[in-house]
Amino acid sequence: MKVRTPGGQVYRITRRWVPWQRKSRRMSLDGLEVPFDAPSGDDPISMILVVVWLVIALPILVVVVAVMLLTGIELLLLLAILPFAVGARVVFGRHWTVEVRRSFHPIYEERAGDWRASGVRIRELAKQIKAGRVPARTLPW
Repeated sequence: MKVRTPGGQVYRITRRWVPWQRKSRRMSLDGLEVPFDAPSGDDPISMILVVVWLVIALPILVVVVAVMLLTGIELLLLLAILPFAVGARVVFGRHWTVEVRRSFHPIYEERAGDWRASGVRIRELAKQIKAGRVPARTLPW
């Protein structure tokens, strides 16, 4: 559920479907810009510029590719485990965790009981946030 505070800040309140938080959400490539318009290397000076460009761009490209691979592997594992995690919650009546996120970063979580109880808690948290009472942070940023 997406709600706004009176000040206009947007929060999302949801159930967490798996018992852990994804780690790759915390990885960020903000501020890294890879220049893709490298010189062609027609003369010696251009060739030197190409080498310098590669020395600068190669580490950045390695980091970008590594983050993409790690995120992709984690997503595949998540998709493989998700049916079992949801099935276990349904069959064994596991408690759901309700989390409040600000711009996709979890800031608050609590165990809320079964499906109905967690739905009630989500609506309660939404009313509190709409009234300007954002729950205290329980998770590190």
